Amino acid sequence: MPKFMEGVVTVAQEGRFQLTDDHGVGHLFILGHLCGTEPGCLPALQRRQARIRVKYAAAPNMIAYVAHAISEAA
Repeated sequence: MPKFMEGVVTVAQEGRFQLTDDHGVGHLFILGHLCGTEPGCLPALQRRQARIRVKYAAAPNMIAYVAHAISEAA
């Protein structure tokens, strides 16, 4: 079953980004190979403080999640 999280992009670097959720908790994500979002798009999301929705899974042996799909939240 896929997991989803919503929040604001607060940090973006290469293929990684931090999503801050509605409780103020930061979560580290790494773009998955089939995500559909290019690393070059992340800085624009950060500058706009865009609210996004991420479909994700846990990354084995890491303290990050793997983002499988990103869309702007309504």
